[in-house]
Amino acid sequence: MKKIKTIRANWPKYLLQWSVLIAIIGFVTFAKSDPEKYCPMGGLQALVTFLTKGSLPCSMSSLQIMMGLALAAGVILFSKLFCAYLCPIGSIEDLLLKLRSAIGLKGIEIKSKSIADYLLRAVKYLLLFWIFYSTATSSELFCKNLDPYYAVATGFKGEISLWMSIVSLSLVLLLGLFIKRFWCRYICPLGALSNSLKFWLPLLLMGLLFWVLSLFGLNVKWPWFLGAFCVLGYVMEVFVGKARLQPVAVLVDQDRCGRHCMSCQKACPYHIDVPSYGERVTAVDCMLCGECVAACPVKSLRIGTCSKGKGKAWKYLPAVIAIALAVIGAILGSRMELPTINETFGIEEGMELKSMKVEGLKSVKCYGSSMAFKARMEKVPGVHGVKTYVGSHTVVLSYDPKVTNEDKIMQQIFVPAHFRIWTPDPKKMSEIKKVTIRTEKMYDKMDLNYLGLQIRNSGKSVFGLESEYACPLIVHVYMSPDEELDEKWFKEIVEKKLLSMPVHGGGTKDTPVDFKFVKMEKGESYLPIDEYLEKMFDGFYAEYQGRYIQADSSQVLKRKDVYRDKAQFIYEIADQNYEKPIIRRALPFLSNHLSKEEGVISMSLVLNSELVPSIQIRYASPMTSERLWELMTMDKWTITYSPEDIREEDARLKFNSPGKTFPYEEK
Repeated sequence: MKKIKTIRANWPKYLLQWSVLIAIIGFVTFAKSDPEKYCPMGGLQALVTFLTKGSLPCSMSSLQIMMGLALAAGVILFSKLFCAYLCPIGSIEDLLLKLRSAIGLKGIEIKSKSIADYLLRAVKYLLLFWIFYSTATSSELFCKNLDPYYAVATGFKGEISLWMSIVSLSLVLLLGLFIKRFWCRYICPLGALSNSLKFWLPLLLMGLLFWVLSLFGLNVKWPWFLGAFCVLGYVMEVFVGKARLQPVAVLVDQDRCGRHCMSCQKACPYHIDVPSYGERVTAVDCMLCGECVAACPVKSLRIGTCSKGKGKAWKYLPAVIAIALAVIGAILGSRMELPTINETFGIEEGMELKSMKVEGLKSVKCYGSSMAFKARMEKVPGVHGVKTYVGSHTVVLSYDPKVTNEDKIMQQIFVPAHFRIWTPDPKKMSEIKKVTIRTEKMYDKMDLNYLGLQIRNSGKSVFGLESEYACPLIVHVYMSPDEELDEKWFKEIVEKKLLSMPVHGGGTKDTPVDFKFVKMEKGESYLPIDEYLEKMFDGFYAEYQGRYIQADSSQVLKRKDVYRDKAQFIYEIADQNYEKPIIRRALPFLSNHLSKEEGVISMSLVLNSELVPSIQIRYASPMTSERLWELMTMDKWTITYSPEDIREEDARLKFNSPGKTFPYEEK
């Protein structure tokens, strides 16, 4: 009954904690949302990476950074409100305490200021340095490797290190059951960062010291500053332990408190000896959760800004501030964006550069794709800078107008593409109809795919699309000769704002698109179906090398030349499904596996004489078709990633029926 009264007295905390847990479960389970989308820890790592490298880690955006800054502001001005009210791991730790009490399990107490307490508190600072250093040097969020929340939210399928995730989850669940908030007190790097920020004045002075040293020519590298930050935070937490510069705190009416029941200390998640701090609780671990206030039987505790006056007006202040900071961070983060990369190259003195903005490049979606885009632009004459914003798929390019212009640059950005919607049956039709439409805002290589998926959802007999650069863009549409589609239909399809596609496990995923229909060209044309299938087919070809040995020497040649004096054959397995992307992605692994075998000359994916996709393996003695079938149907393939890295891996493809063999004929 006493516990129910305590919960009722501190209902804002429990309401927030349960709301956050339910929201996370809902977003991850039903909305398939990124579990790290609002993570302040990831945001602060992203900010440090941006400050040290001028780039953001993959998948990070300004939203996470603003949530991280909101957390930092909350800690500096108030306390560890995120830890008390919003953190899902903290909520689980609190539930474990209640479970322990319900089942009568005896806990373990690690006394504050004991040797064990000092040593364990160092762990989270070591992790803090390791995580931030690893993230900033790799441009990848290293915390995902060991974050127990991320591992569970992704079903252990995210960017994790399995052993790290299992260890961290065990620390949360097992040790958290026996020791009050074990993860939060001793392991959580965000807890280390929050505790350090409570001592913001010494940290500010340390920053000024590093700045002064730089003025004298001592350019201290950022890892040293990060290390000094962690060391200072640990020293202040362990040897000072009191954060005095925060306006809001738990206040103690010493006249009422008899210090005999210690209900406040028993209720505190960190086991803080509340009355020992006098009129104002300045413990570094205090997070204004209100548990001590709710548990006090004589009402001697309250949350406020001074030691006198009424306390009721401030009772729910921490919960309100926690919500307000989260909302402010989300709003500001959605309205601003930092560049993922901001690179310049080849700039010479006297150049007067212009800039151009290109929106809707959906293939620019992370740090890696940003760097790949930058590598392409470096080869374009006159382009000297690339800035990418992956959240909005936007790039800003700096160029020399004396060398190039926006139209020429757009031609270089554009990648001609084709997209197959359905595969027509060559036995049922002999030709394909082609019409042409003009569009805008479709210069990314992914845009044609999205338009093709919109057309697929319509159910019309449209077989494929092909794009060609022009302004407006040219899109050729290939369809059944019997299909009649007019300009009105194309405008409706092209300008749909959402692409809805089913996802694995049920439900749909909505992708926003923003294409513009310009016009439909007059007239139509026809082409033979075999010509169409060849045009739209994505083949694969790999040719291998071998050593040609003579009486007096040996040399590396193409295997077709090594076996030029022997009869050569083609082993073919045909299947319409070989056009599917999942099959094509496996072909390089099959090729790698076969390439080590003597007598295998090449492997390809082609349309055979019957216009059916076929895997064709060219070989000569001592290889045989029986041996090829044996190699292809092995449960394990031998894959060579490098001379020092050869692995046995599960076969990527399954073959049901042996193929056919016929003599190879030089074309």
